[in-house]
Amino acid sequence: MRLEMAEFPVTDIRLGTRFRYHSGNLEVNGEELKESVLQDKCIEEARLDVVVPGEKVRVTGIRDVVEPRVKVDGKGQVFPGILGPVAPVGEGRTHRLSGMAVLAAAKYEGIIRSGTDMERSAILDMWGPGAATSRFSALVNLALTLRLTEGLAELEAHTVIQRAELGVAKRLAEATLGLEPEKNVEVYDLSKEERNLPRVVLVQGCMTESHSPHSGVSYYGLPVRESLATVIHPNELLDGAVGVNCTRGVCHHPTTWDWQNHPLVLGLYREHRRRLNFAGVILERIRFVTHHGKEVIAHNTAQMGSALRADGALVTWVGGGNAFVDVMLTIQACEQGGIKTVLVGYESGVKGGDAPLLYYVPEADAVVSTGSRNSPIELPEAERVVGAYENIQILNYPGAPVVRAQGPVTLDARDMIIGGVDIWGMQSWSCKDY
Repeated sequence: MRLEMAEFPVTDIRLGTRFRYHSGNLEVNGEELKESVLQDKCIEEARLDVVVPGEKVRVTGIRDVVEPRVKVDGKGQVFPGILGPVAPVGEGRTHRLSGMAVLAAAKYEGIIRSGTDMERSAILDMWGPGAATSRFSALVNLALTLRLTEGLAELEAHTVIQRAELGVAKRLAEATLGLEPEKNVEVYDLSKEERNLPRVVLVQGCMTESHSPHSGVSYYGLPVRESLATVIHPNELLDGAVGVNCTRGVCHHPTTWDWQNHPLVLGLYREHRRRLNFAGVILERIRFVTHHGKEVIAHNTAQMGSALRADGALVTWVGGGNAFVDVMLTIQACEQGGIKTVLVGYESGVKGGDAPLLYYVPEADAVVSTGSRNSPIELPEAERVVGAYENIQILNYPGAPVVRAQGPVTLDARDMIIGGVDIWGMQSWSCKDY
């Protein structure tokens, strides 16, 4: 597959009467967008707000973040299986609006009211200490706020939110149709390799909930459940073939924007034919309930790596808890099969002194930490609040404290800030410890 990604940087968004892109300025027909969103009868109300870096505004009720993209050449269309039929993507040319994102916020109370499957939403501060923790505060954002009809089941609500946000994102990117990109076009192509360089794969662990209405990760719109390891082309990620659950804004889980801009995929591409040959991506379903299941998926993933003739594997994951056992067993199986591994993941300790690994194998001798998700943070009072909620629940369980969204907020961990956890090493923090 050969994919050309043409970049159109956005520095300003203005709500107007047409769709037009010119020299970083994006004009958006807000009324047309809202009318298109309200075609779904499960959406009772829709609102658009522009929020920019440095503005003392807090966005509430965030379910997902997506970067606008549209295909202009090649098979299929962006976000296949969701906005259109299941058709192969990852080749041809795609336009992207960089420097901006659509923040999908929704007022929705799920029918599951306890446990890990209950609905969750996130917040984002565009200024102050909250902004310093999130990659999304540096973007010019269009907040799409939805109020859903009452009584929707979780899977139905997810579908409603996802179709609305992706439809808006695609429509925004269509403002670039017929235009030439203002920046160089990036080419993503793995058809050629350099001899004598090691072949490296990315093993992407995906924690899924087998008992949940949505597993948390989908491929061409199909939730990943009891599957074994699946080989995908990295270009499919760039065209939106991997999606997320839009009723749970858990911030140590990736957004659609994160999958579109996967830093490890882009990093391996940068090194392709220089220091290594990028051999592809393996999606690995993790968090099997039994140890037997964890052993099988570890063996299966290692076998898949061997079939790709991998010399090395960059191993990363999404989730928490016992899903990490699957990850460690995968590292062990790869190493025993002759595939050298490096683990990339976040920690749970407050100051880095806690034991970050709940399960460990001796073969895991190369580990890169992307930082902690449990650092406390104090957020100051906002001048303006947009989004779904005027009051926010600090923790998602019945009886948890509720505070005024515009006021100061104290968080024991950064899970509630969208983009507040650096899951794959996207942000620029670094340190060395020996």
